[in-house]
Amino acid sequence: MKYAVTAATGKFGQSAVNTLNAQVGAENVLVIARNQEKAVQMYPDNPIRVGNYDDVDSMTAAFQGVERVLFVSSQPGGPVDRATTHQNVVTALQAAQVKFVAYTSFPNAQNSISALASDHRATENAITNARIAHSFLRNNWYLENEMGFLQSGANRQKTLYWTNNTAGWALEREYAEAAANVLIMSDSKDSYELAGAPLSYADLGQALQQATGNQFEVAQVSQEAFSQSLEASGLDHDTAALFASFQAPINDGALAEKSTDLADILGHQPLETSAAIKEILAH
Repeated sequence: MKYAVTAATGKFGQSAVNTLNAQVGAENVLVIARNQEKAVQMYPDNPIRVGNYDDVDSMTAAFQGVERVLFVSSQPGGPVDRATTHQNVVTALQAAQVKFVAYTSFPNAQNSISALASDHRATENAITNARIAHSFLRNNWYLENEMGFLQSGANRQKTLYWTNNTAGWALEREYAEAAANVLIMSDSKDSYELAGAPLSYADLGQALQQATGNQFEVAQVSQEAFSQSLEASGLDHDTAALFASFQAPINDGALAEKSTDLADILGHQPLETSAAIKEILAH
């Protein structure tokens, strides 16, 4: 059985490849990346192919002879829009006759009102329409997304947030390990809602206090006041507004997921939140 991981030099891809190497052997795990030199340095024992989501032909060539692919979604804001690049990957998967794809998607992608869900919904639909066997890995929020929040508490500074509702934070490496586990399953589900325990920012602040041993104020403010605090820290107005908007999927309920899928696939509960925070802050 030949497996492949796309975007393999990114943090998610690295964790997934390392998990797969341990389980099925590096010789059976094809690394697909845009930068061959970087990939060779990172993965001396894995076969490597160059593939760029912007170029459907390069992806088709990269997938040749591969049976099962972990398709790691790209970041938005590239030179080619994400809906187009993802369609390129799906076209390549179909052309190369890949038998199975696990795709990193967005929580409740088919029904979510979040603007972030639209590209993922389109990609899921493209995979379904291409009649490729699949598992959609609908990842909740990475705890690493909250680095600014975590560092404020670590530095004994007032820690702010503006949003209501909850998120299912877990470590990025845990989502990646789950993705690798799904890729090698003989019988996986069509979709998984992957999330840690649902927590509010107030809960996250308490876990941060526990992890650091620091006492600091955790306060909810308006979105405008939160953005202003980011400007006061040195960000320009537009960047501060962008960073403030990252909490919107939590506020609109898009991440308020209650699911045991992540724990079920890992075979254990995700790392307890204060311990996960310690791991992040140690790096």
